[in-house]
Amino acid sequence: MRMRHIRLLAATGTALTALALSACSSDGTGTKDEGASQLVSPTTTAGAGADKAASAHPTTTGGAGTANGTRATRTHTPGSRTTGAGRGTGTGSGGSVVLCNGANTRVTAQPVTRPLNHMLLTVTNAGSRTCELTYYPVVRFDEMQWAPQAAKDTQPQAVTTLKPGESGYAGVLLSAADGSGEGGMTAHKLTVMFQGRTPNSDGGPVATPALPAKGIYYDSSLTVTYWQQNADDALNW
Repeated sequence: MRMRHIRLLAATGTALTALALSACSSDGTGTKDEGASQLVSPTTTAGAGADKAASAHPTTTGGAGTANGTRATRTHTPGSRTTGAGRGTGTGSGGSVVLCNGANTRVTAQPVTRPLNHMLLTVTNAGSRTCELTYYPVVRFDEMQWAPQAAKDTQPQAVTTLKPGESGYAGVLLSAADGSGEGGMTAHKLTVMFQGRTPNSDGGPVATPALPAKGIYYDSSLTVTYWQQNADDALNW
C-alpha cells in the first residue's frame, strides 16, 4: 500500500510537531465532501486531566524513506453530541459526550500475525463519560518526520463511540509485504495523537503505548485505518 509523506514543522518545548494532513469532511453518516489540507499543531500531553476535549488535529515522524504514491483521505465530521446537560466538547456536565484521548483512555499497541505486517491499536474508555474516537489516529514512531494517512475505504458510517469500559480499534499497516516500501527501520517508541471534532484539529492529550522490547519495523508503506467499533473491521482491509 502507498501513502503520502508529509513533512512536519519543527516543535518547541513540549509541543509536538505540526503537520499538514489532507482531509475531507462529512456529517458523520457517510456523506463526504472534499476539503483542503490544513496545518495542525497538537501540543497536549497524556498527563492532562480526564475527560478534557479541545478542537484541533495531529501527525507523526519517520525515517529516510519516501513514497511516490499518494493516498486520498476521507473523513466524517463528528457532531457535538450530548446525552445530558452540556455540549459534546467535554466542557459540559452530567452525561455529555466527550472526546476520547490520552487522558481518559487506556491505549495498547499489539502486533498481529494476520494480516501480515499489521498492528492493532486498542483504545479503552477509562473515564466516566461516553467518549468519541473521531476520524483516525495519527501515529508517530520515534522522531519520524512524516505522517501516515488513513485508508479511505475504512471510513465508518458513524463516529466510533465508547461507553465507559468499551474499546475502539484502529489497524496499522507497518510495512509492505512485497518489499516495495522504502526507508525501513525499527522503532522503539510510539505516540498516538487524537483528532478533534473537525479535521486537522487537536483532540487532547496524546497516548504513548508500549511497544515490544525488540521494537516495531515499519517503512514508507505505513498506513492507518479510521477508528472502528470492533477489531475485525480494523484488521480486515
